[in-house]
Amino acid sequence: MRTARAVGVIALAVTLVVAVRAHAQSRMLEIYWVDVEGGAATLVIAPSGESLLFDAGWENDDRDAKRIAAAARQAGLSRIDHFVLSHFHADHAGGIVALAKLIPFGHCYDRGDFIEPANQRWRDAYLSVCREKRTILNAGATIPLAGVGVQVVASNGELVARPLSGGGPNPRCAGVENHPPDVPENQLMVAALFTYGRFRFLDLADLDWEKEIALACPVNRIGQVTVWQAGRHGALDGAGAPGFLDAIRPQIVLVNNGPRKGFGGPTGAAQRVLTDHYARVTSVPGVEDVWQVHRSLFDGARNTAEERIANLTDTDACQGHWLKLAVRPDGRFTVTNGRTGFSKGYKAR
Repeated sequence: MRTARAVGVIALAVTLVVAVRAHAQSRMLEIYWVDVEGGAATLVIAPSGESLLFDAGWENDDRDAKRIAAAARQAGLSRIDHFVLSHFHADHAGGIVALAKLIPFGHCYDRGDFIEPANQRWRDAYLSVCREKRTILNAGATIPLAGVGVQVVASNGELVARPLSGGGPNPRCAGVENHPPDVPENQLMVAALFTYGRFRFLDLADLDWEKEIALACPVNRIGQVTVWQAGRHGALDGAGAPGFLDAIRPQIVLVNNGPRKGFGGPTGAAQRVLTDHYARVTSVPGVEDVWQVHRSLFDGARNTAEERIANLTDTDACQGHWLKLAVRPDGRFTVTNGRTGFSKGYKAR
């Protein structure tokens, strides 16, 4: 027969389990853009508490791994349930080995096995962590993040075949500007659309201009989105094609740039320099705000309002503040600046 004390302990344990589960189920969808100085690391936490990390930043003396792990702790995580590597470039794959020593990974996802010799090191680093727990993604696949839709819209050079919700024939494609294909890694990468009710977040990583146009014309395969993570870290001579932005019509543009990488600066083999990337994105119909992980320090670069910039200084003095987005089930969401605590609310259209 159980004693009253034993029954009390069991009841308390059950209460705690129920409370933890209830807390997990009552969470909002949260997204952290971790400052990896012009690399890429986007941490998504579903309302269920399940997590997904998209890219792992630079190697760089473990700085980025430590920043990602700190953001994970801030979010209450003890592991990364899903890790997605968009492609095998140093600014996306460099931090993975150090990060895996700081926080365990569940499952890993990537685009496949083709590699250029120049990027072999980063494929080897990824496989050293993920070889036994990897899934190779095809365009159109889904990633099982409890409570959140994660649709793979591009992988290994292929694009999702059928238009997603809100997509369809695009009558505005005549005369859109296109560019030749970029280097293989920027054509082959994993790109994904996250959906939570009315809220839609698009992360194309470094997918190039040519693939963006293929996603938008002659059929808009994506539909409109709530948040677009600016392609190529915001270096919009290689991404952010006007014909593509006109199709997806983001409400918020989120730029995960560095002080001298991405927004306002050059990229790509041709090194075309567009002097006003800020004007490019704010001229898109329906854009309400731009948020930046870093102030761009390129000569002549325009930036968003300082309250919407997480880091203002150059690399040596940077403290690595994040931007965070939290989404309620009804589509209301806030973006918060980790440097100041400033938040602004929106409602997904």
